[in-house]
Amino acid sequence: MIKITLKDGSVKEFEAGISVLDIAKGISEGLARNACCGIVNGKVCDLRTIISEDVELSICTFDSQEGKDAFRHTTSHILAYAVKRLFPEAKLAIGPSIANGFYYDFDKEVAFTSTDLEKLEDEMRKIIKENPQIEKFELPRAEALKLMENEPYKVELINDLGEDEVISFYKIGDFVDLCAGPHLLSVKSIKAIKLLRSAGAYWKGDEKNKMLSRIYGTAFTKKADLDAHIEALEEAKKRDHNKLGRELGIFTTDEKVGQGLPLLMPKGAKIFQTLQRWIEDEEAKRGYVLTKTPFMAKNDLFKASGHWDHYKDGMFVLGDEEKDAEVMALRPMTCPFQFTVYNAEQHSYRDLPIRYNETSTLFRKESSGEMHGLIRVRQFTLAEGHIVCTPEQIEDEFKGVIDLIDYVMSTLGIDKDISYRFSKWDPNNTEKYINDPEAWESTQNTMRTILDHLNINYVEAEGEAAFYGPKLDIQFRNVHGKEDTLFTVQIDFALAGRLGMSYIDKNGEKKIPFVIHRSSIGCYERTIAMLIEKYAGAFPLWISPLQVKILPISDKYNDYAEKVSKALKNKGVSVETDYRAEKIGYKIREARLERAPYIVVVGEKEAENNEVSVRSRKNGEEGAIALDTFVDRIVKEIENKEK
Repeated sequence: MIKITLKDGSVKEFEAGISVLDIAKGISEGLARNACCGIVNGKVCDLRTIISEDVELSICTFDSQEGKDAFRHTTSHILAYAVKRLFPEAKLAIGPSIANGFYYDFDKEVAFTSTDLEKLEDEMRKIIKENPQIEKFELPRAEALKLMENEPYKVELINDLGEDEVISFYKIGDFVDLCAGPHLLSVKSIKAIKLLRSAGAYWKGDEKNKMLSRIYGTAFTKKADLDAHIEALEEAKKRDHNKLGRELGIFTTDEKVGQGLPLLMPKGAKIFQTLQRWIEDEEAKRGYVLTKTPFMAKNDLFKASGHWDHYKDGMFVLGDEEKDAEVMALRPMTCPFQFTVYNAEQHSYRDLPIRYNETSTLFRKESSGEMHGLIRVRQFTLAEGHIVCTPEQIEDEFKGVIDLIDYVMSTLGIDKDISYRFSKWDPNNTEKYINDPEAWESTQNTMRTILDHLNINYVEAEGEAAFYGPKLDIQFRNVHGKEDTLFTVQIDFALAGRLGMSYIDKNGEKKIPFVIHRSSIGCYERTIAMLIEKYAGAFPLWISPLQVKILPISDKYNDYAEKVSKALKNKGVSVETDYRAEKIGYKIREARLERAPYIVVVGEKEAENNEVSVRSRKNGEEGAIALDTFVDRIVKEIENKEK
């Protein structure tokens, strides 16, 4: 007999050699009917998995993320089956589940059209109606390669597997696919499917590889849930910063400028300026000192810091190491520059901590397939900072960084929209990281202790650390569900020593400091993208690039409109006046489309009484207000950063 510890802590005994499915049946027939997969000792597994020893087990239904992933992964195989039926010449690549859906990549000479997607959807429903069996089997490497000999991408994946790895396949009807699983036991529970769009995608995400055709889709157990999801997607499209940001005149792009190089238009530049001034002033209040360092450096600096070995492929290099005596590179980060500033003077423990900050323009060689609007770009601006401190100061300084980030997030109104990821090194990938296991374990334990003291609810992710130390990533999802890192805080145990940083301790001995790398508002471009989507372009007053729109009823009142405009501008309020000879109703509708927080109408009565007629986004029609009162109110709202 074996003991199975369930999610609720209860323990049940079963005979060894029992499947996860039969354990589910032993708990409840209803649970077994709805089960999608299991989690055995923290690892997601198939319901077919045989258990022969004591384990901790969770049974996952569609209500869990793991269950949704197994459900949608199975649906991606049904899509591949349909493609092979209708387009047998297409070659199979990969088809994982993703947040809220799935995709599958195919090598097909002509890209899929919207008509093709409709036909494929119908074929998928036909397959589901046929209710084919789903079987799992394993093969030795030679037999696996023979089975997949007409599928070159599958052959490559098999050859990428380690010698000891199990090579497994799933068969649905007469369709066979290389896959680790897990998958459903039956297709009967797949009640609602939708193929959303097709797009290009490089094989393995590398632009040096062939461009494949990717089909995105989603699936649910109920049609009503699919309908609600489609409705949410339509709302997401309206909020998509890549669409809305252009419509509102916040940014644009141009092929002649280059991919991943967005241009901020006056409204976007105004938002950027407002955020930058706020952050730099706030950091100054918290003891940060400003630096201004070059956009490029000799590769000698990046070699010393380790970036040349670990990050060169992501850098824009100017020159050829084999031909040129001096090779330069655009900076992908500011840390070695600020460390050089630190090294310009000898420091005592009494000087520490030193908190450097800089509004840094950085350059990263993102692949074309990764770039998206303002979220993934090749040139961006980071509110970057580095805290040089003693080991004893790490926890207090880390807490201070988190306090700053919490303030920034709550002021922006995004504190409820984020999650935390504790990113650790991968000890099996010493090429990616500085190979010092003892330092990694010590630093990771230090960070974990700090996070626990701060009561931060985080998940751990192996293989996501910086090459020089673990980090806390503050994550957010865009309107389409894709997760990106908004802020990051890193504890660095290595670079200070590599770049010769030191301080004199109480005993007169030279010591190597620790460094905390951090950002307070992250990449400004990415943050602006998130704010566009968060507020659907209707920014809080203090962030809004247009705070007050002034509408004179006719040109007779243009002079008074100019007086109102000057009164507001003199107090730093962002104002535009619509002098066009249009009807006032039309002007109001146009101003609303611009998401102006305040619309001010001026005419004869307002000019005579030194008033303004106010319409606010928050309160609607407010009526006549004395000009001085209105100016004071606006200024106060901006100063208080009201949301």
